[in-house]
Amino acid sequence: MQTTDTPGRAPQRSDARANRQRILATARRKLRDDPDASLDSIAVAAGLARRTLYGHFSNRHALITELAQEAAQALRQAFAMTRIPGADPLEEMARMALAAWAVGDQYRMLISLGRRHLGEEAIRATLAPARQEAIAAIRRGQHEGVFANHVPAPVLAQALEALMLALAEENTTSTWADPTGEAAATAFLVAAGVAPQTASRRVRAVLHDQVVSVLQPDAAMT
Repeated sequence: MQTTDTPGRAPQRSDARANRQRILATARRKLRDDPDASLDSIAVAAGLARRTLYGHFSNRHALITELAQEAAQALRQAFAMTRIPGADPLEEMARMALAAWAVGDQYRMLISLGRRHLGEEAIRATLAPARQEAIAAIRRGQHEGVFANHVPAPVLAQALEALMLALAEENTTSTWADPTGEAAATAFLVAAGVAPQTASRRVRAVLHDQVVSVLQPDAAMT
């Protein structure tokens, strides 16, 4: 016999999805400001009962795992949006650095919380797709003489990642501010072995192209 959904069940599912998104958004904000924030404090800040939060995330590990996956997905999507067919390694890395900066809060929290609560191996696995893309661009740049080749591409990629995280931390906690990511992306390229003037010029060109693509989509395609 065919069954039908009982009245009110779909709205409950909709409410559950909304509650889950509210929990995640609140957790991102609370854990960014206080990495030791408790689940109870997150529930209060989200305006939800404790049992509602625990119905979605049974413990802190489950919540942080979800946030880590969400942050890694945001980074992969940001990288995907910067891909330009035929771009040279320097432009490709400038775009990646700016993309990472755009999701800096999530990315920084992924690393800091993940290492504390999930472990280094779990974070490496979560970041693997985005990291492999960066390593491939660095290898290509090393082959073409654009980037320094005194260390292997995977090692250089990890060092550049650490630099970007340190800059993101300073951007959040100190008086230094880099809203567009221009200074951070320039420092990123310089650390990869690019001459400062060349790095600055290429980052500015990428930022200009991004503004044009937003304001004048048809012009950016020509």
